Amino acid sequence: MFYKKLALTTALVGVLCLAGQPVIAAGIDTKKFEVVGTWGFLENWKVFESKFWNETLPEVSGGKLTANAKPYTELGLKGYEVMQGLKKGAYDAVHALTSYSAQASPALEGIDLAGVVQDFDTYRKAINAYRPIIARELADKYNAKLLNLYTFPSQQLWCNFKDRKGQPVSLKDLAGKKIRTYSRSLGDFIEGLHASAVTIAFSEVVPALQKGVADCGITGTMPAYNGKWWQVVTHNIRVRLGYAATFTAMNMDTWNSLNSETQKLIQNQATVLEDKIWKFEKSLDQIGMDCNASGPCSKGKPGGMTPVIPTAADQKRVADIAQNFVLKRWAQRCGQKCADEWNATVGKVVGLTAKP
Repeated sequence: MFYKKLALTTALVGVLCLAGQPVIAAGIDTKKFEVVGTWGFLENWKVFESKFWNETLPEVSGGKLTANAKPYTELGLKGYEVMQGLKKGAYDAVHALTSYSAQASPALEGIDLAGVVQDFDTYRKAINAYRPIIARELADKYNAKLLNLYTFPSQQLWCNFKDRKGQPVSLKDLAGKKIRTYSRSLGDFIEGLHASAVTIAFSEVVPALQKGVADCGITGTMPAYNGKWWQVVTHNIRVRLGYAATFTAMNMDTWNSLNSETQKLIQNQATVLEDKIWKFEKSLDQIGMDCNASGPCSKGKPGGMTPVIPTAADQKRVADIAQNFVLKRWAQRCGQKCADEWNATVGKVVGLTAKP
């Protein structure tokens, strides 16, 4: 009798223990994904993208979903090359920037137009409004399934004014300067400043700034710190020129080869990942600005840059350039239908109208 009771108790404890664990659906496919992530030395890859494929999906799938996931920097890829590889099926999934994917679809530029949005909360509303258009464009132009949309820290200006170190500067001082950009939208903004846009890969910016190939560069607040831009520039002009909108996408053939239970599991986890990144990046944005200036900096030595807070005149100029250079030129590239879709989505969020 004692052994029967012991066996019954043991069985009951086992059931209760299982009840407290996530239930792994028996119908989940077994699949190893080939994945490309963003820059290996930045937080989005280190904290989120790599862990999604190497830890989260294997854990929630009971080891059925695994990946060979590597960042751009390890693979030696340029950002714009990633989506072509996804379309051809060289990769099963990628993390890519909308601005790098706009060659085949100018509509993808519409979610990260330079100078249009100046705060994170408004930007997320804009992303959510424009999401169906991004999903459609990725499917039509790249044979890709959109899984989520997120951001990097805000993209700001980082400039060399060595003769004015510690002194304030403003947007008007950028006229005639050579400024590193990575998208047509940013290039339009720079031209609105009467400056020259120079396209330079992120890994090549520091030597370009050292040699005078560029006088300023545009990147995110924490990427500027991690990339050690503070060693070669003196001023951070704190206008938000974009957010490097980023998405996770899966090759549509790969996606369609998965059963519905597997698709649901991946999509649910991708949505959780999106929420986590948005919360993280909003706080990281300020940390990046602090680290590049005088601190406090939990990441290391403060960079010592001079922060430049935009004046009312600067803010007015940003709004004017966004409307009359950035939006106008993008609408001309994208066409009337594209502009109408933007006006009905992002335009309503930000209170602006794109006219070709």
